[in-house]
Amino acid sequence: MSKNAYFSGIVSGLIVLVLSVGTASATHSWGGYHWARKANPFTLKVGNNMTSTWNSYLNTAISDWTTSTVLDLTKVTGGTNSKSCRATTGRVEACNYRYGNNGWLGIAQIWITADNHITKGAMKMNDTYFGASTYNTPAWRQLVVCQELAHTFGLDHQDEDFTNPNLETCMDYTSDPTTNQHPNQHDFDELVSIYTHLDSLNTAFQSTNPSSGQAAGESDDPQTWGHDRKRDGHNKVSHFERQLGKGDRVMTFVVWAE
Repeated sequence: MSKNAYFSGIVSGLIVLVLSVGTASATHSWGGYHWARKANPFTLKVGNNMTSTWNSYLNTAISDWTTSTVLDLTKVTGGTNSKSCRATTGRVEACNYRYGNNGWLGIAQIWITADNHITKGAMKMNDTYFGASTYNTPAWRQLVVCQELAHTFGLDHQDEDFTNPNLETCMDYTSDPTTNQHPNQHDFDELVSIYTHLDSLNTAFQSTNPSSGQAAGESDDPQTWGHDRKRDGHNKVSHFERQLGKGDRVMTFVVWAE
């Protein structure tokens, strides 16, 4: 092999490696789940059922994610109460409550159809743990609200290894959330990727009528969330799936308290 051919091969390999790394870091869609809509940007309503302690964190998260070119979030009056946090068709409900010593710090749930269209979402912050000194900090509250909200429109984590350096995004698992409280550019790039194609219907719309009774899959108990789909860096299940029949499913993403 000539010297020129040798160095040409090295350069080509490095270009492929760089492109691969760049692509992987921006790929964190949650199974291709997305809100159906006919145009971008689309508006997604977030029902505020949170107490005053949480309002500033929800406001910041809504402002952060609205920076996306494909998504506009609007805070509206909640359609449920925090204890039940019943999901409302066509939008996301945000709640906080002392849900008990069940192990989780925050969860996000989405109801999806057989064709991966999200029809409703809910996010819950567990004050049982946020009342403890470890998590009763602005950084932890902001990270979890930011992350759970993002799950309701189809984003996954960028990294689930707690020992890796922070990626400066709330979509990165960490033991120190100081620099992981807001989205980063990779999150916005992934949203563009998820919402590039348009649909023939809208599943994101304003609804003022909360679900009647507890919807299938709504539960604070991890034992009812279905089978595990994914595990985090601590080998805990971070993504559950429960089949509802006819291809419909409810997906649950969880942040566990350490």
